[in-house]
Amino acid sequence: PPEDIIFDPNIFAIGTGIEEHAGYAVAYIEAVRRIKAELPHALVSGGVSNVSFSFRGNDPVREAIHTVFLYHAIEAGMDMGIVNAGQLAIYSDIEPGLLERVEDVVLNRRADATDRLLAIADQVKGGPAATAADLAWRSLPVAGRLSHALVEGITDYIVEDTEEARRLAARPIEVIEGPLMDGMNVVGDLFGAGKMFLPQVVKSARVMKKAVAHLIPYIEAEKARGGSADAKAKGKVLLATVKGDVHDIGKNIVGVVLQCNNFEVIDLGVMVPAARILETARTEDVDLIGLSGLITPSLEEMAFVAGELEREGFDTPLLIGGATTSRAHTAVKIEPAYRRGPTVHVLDASRAVGVASSLMSDTLRSDFVTGIREEYRSVRAARAPRDGGRLQPIATAREARPPVDWTPAPAPGFLGVRHFDDYPLAELVERIDWTPFFQTWELRGHYPAILTDPEVGAAATSLFADAERMLRRILDDRLLRARGAVAFHPARARGDDIELLDGAGAVLATIHTLRQQMAKGEGRHNHALADYVAPADSGVPDYVGLFAVTAGAGAAEMIAAFRAAHDDYSAILAEALADRLAEAFAERLHERVRKELWGYASDEALDNTALIREEYQGIRPAPGYPACPDHTEKETIFGLLDAAKVGISLTESYAMLPGASVSGYYFWRPEARYFGVGKIGKDQVEDYARRKGWDLARAERWLAPNLGYER
Repeated sequence: PPEDIIFDPNIFAIGTGIEEHAGYAVAYIEAVRRIKAELPHALVSGGVSNVSFSFRGNDPVREAIHTVFLYHAIEAGMDMGIVNAGQLAIYSDIEPGLLERVEDVVLNRRADATDRLLAIADQVKGGPAATAADLAWRSLPVAGRLSHALVEGITDYIVEDTEEARRLAARPIEVIEGPLMDGMNVVGDLFGAGKMFLPQVVKSARVMKKAVAHLIPYIEAEKARGGSADAKAKGKVLLATVKGDVHDIGKNIVGVVLQCNNFEVIDLGVMVPAARILETARTEDVDLIGLSGLITPSLEEMAFVAGELEREGFDTPLLIGGATTSRAHTAVKIEPAYRRGPTVHVLDASRAVGVASSLMSDTLRSDFVTGIREEYRSVRAARAPRDGGRLQPIATAREARPPVDWTPAPAPGFLGVRHFDDYPLAELVERIDWTPFFQTWELRGHYPAILTDPEVGAAATSLFADAERMLRRILDDRLLRARGAVAFHPARARGDDIELLDGAGAVLATIHTLRQQMAKGEGRHNHALADYVAPADSGVPDYVGLFAVTAGAGAAEMIAAFRAAHDDYSAILAEALADRLAEAFAERLHERVRKELWGYASDEALDNTALIREEYQGIRPAPGYPACPDHTEKETIFGLLDAAKVGISLTESYAMLPGASVSGYYFWRPEARYFGVGKIGKDQVEDYARRKGWDLARAERWLAPNLGYER
C-alpha cells in the first residue's frame, strides 16, 4: 500500500563554502514537494542533522538551521525526520538578524549567504554577553516572565514567579486562567503552526504542572471557604480501551500528554463496553472520544462503537489509536460507520495534542475535518480496487506449499504440561530486548546505539537510567512475579490443521491454521504453519510445543500505587517494564526449550543479540500475529496448558490477562519461518469455518483484518 512506503531523500550539508553544495537544502525541499505531488499517499523522511554539519561545534547556529529547514520542509510535505527534537529553537523566537541569514543559507537566496552567516556565527555561539541576554527576560512583568518560561520550558524561576502572580491576583485561579493559560495558548499556536515540536511542548507542560502544583493549596483553601475555583480546560476528552482488550500503555501516555496541555481527561480504563462509553460520553458531555486497542479484534469493536455512536445520534469527534490501528483501517472500516461526527486516526501520542487542539478550535476545526474526510475518501478509493485482486483459489495455494525434509522429530524431555509458579526475575533481565521499550516512549533507534545517538541519546540515557532503577526496585521489593506453563504433545498435520495427540495417539485438540493465498509466481511458496508438522500419512513422528508466560503478576497493584501517588511517569514506566519482562520470559523459556526441555538444539550458543535477531532454529508464533491471525486459537493453548493455574486467563476477545503476557506455539523444524498470512479469499474462509465448526459470519468476524473481499 502506498501509505506504507517511506521515501528518505538525501539531505546534505549546506554552508560549506562549496558552490555546488549551496542548493542541497532547496533540492531536498523540492524533492519532498514533488514526491507529495506525484505520490500523495507516500510518506517522506529525512536525516535533518546532516544539513548543518558545516557548523559543527556551534550548537545555536545548528539549531537555528534545523528549525528553519524543518519549517520549510514540513510546509512542503515532510512527514518525519531524524533530529534532536529537544534541541530545536522555536522559529518565531530566532533573533531576526540570525533568522534572515539562516534563511538565506537554507533557501540559497544569495551568493554571499554563507559568508554573512559566518560573520555572526561566533557572536551567536555565545559568551558572557549571551548569558546576560539569556536572562534579559527576567526584567519582564510577571505575566511576560510566566509566558516566556512556558514557551521555553524553563522551570528555574516558575515557583517564585507564580507566587508573585498569585499575590497580585484577586484569586489564585486567576493566575491559571490568566497568564498561565495565555502562555499555554502561545505554545498551542506555535505547535499548531509547526514552529514548536512535541518535546518542547512536554517541557512547557512540566512548567505548567509545577506552577499549578504551587497554586493548588491556595485553590483548595478557597474552595473550603465556599468559593468557586475551577479552571476552564481546553476540552473534555473521554479515553477507553475497548471491550475485550487490556492494553493501555499508549492510551495512558496520550492521557498524560493531553492533561499536561490543559485538557480534562476521563479515563475509563480497559475492557470498556460500548454502552458504558456512550453513557459516559453523554452524561459527562465530553468534547472528544478516544478509543484504544492492541489486539486485532479491537478493530472490529471500534467499528461497532462507531456504529453505536451513529445510531444514537452522537456527533462527537472520535479518535482512534493503538498498535494495530491504522489510517487505512480507520478510513475503510470505522469512518463509514460514523458519519455524523469526524473520525481521526491518531498515529501516536506526539500527534494527540495537535489533533485534539484542531478539533477544539473554532477556527481550525472546519478545515481540519474537511481535510481528514477528503484524505480518508482518497484512501478508500485507492484501496478498493486491490481487494482480492492478487488472490488465487485456496486449492492452488495449497499446491504451492514449501518443501520440508520429514526427518523424525527429536523427542521432548517430557510430554504434557509443566508449570513455573515463580520464575526468577533476575534471570530474565539479561534477556530484555530494550529497543521496543524505547519505542514505547517514541524514541526511535536500536539499543544500545540509541544511548549514544547524537539526536536522542541524552533522552534515551536518562530514560534507561530510570528504567534500571525501577527494575532494581521491582527485583528487590518483589513487586512482580513471573509465572508460566509449557507443554509438548505428539502432533501430525492433516491438511491445513494440526492434530495434537495424547500418549495413546488419540486426538486431544486441533490447531487450525491459515494459508497465504496471494499469487506469488513460479518457484515461490504459500506458507501455513501446518506445513512445519509431519503429515498424518507420512508415518514420521513429530511434536508441537505450547506455552503461556506472564510477568504481570502484581503489576496491577504496583501501577495502582503509583497512580494513587499521582506518579503517572512511574506507572507507565513500570507497565512498560512488565511487558518487556514478559517478552524476556518468552525468550528465555524458548531458549530452554531448544537446549534443554525439548533439546532439539542442545549445542546452541547464541548471545542475547543473536537471540533477539531470532538466529536460532525453530519459531514460536503466537495467535493474533501475522502467521496465525485468529485470536480464538488461544483457547486451545490455554486449555491444554491449564493456564489458569499460573494466573493467566483470556478476555471475551481473547486478550490475555495480565496484559504483560505472551503465549504461542513451538515449531522445531529448520524449515520453519515467520510469515504473514495476508489477505485471504472467501473460499478459504468458508473452508476454515467448516473446519472450526463455525458459521461463515463468525469466521468473517474473527478474520476481518485478513479478508480479501467485502463482506
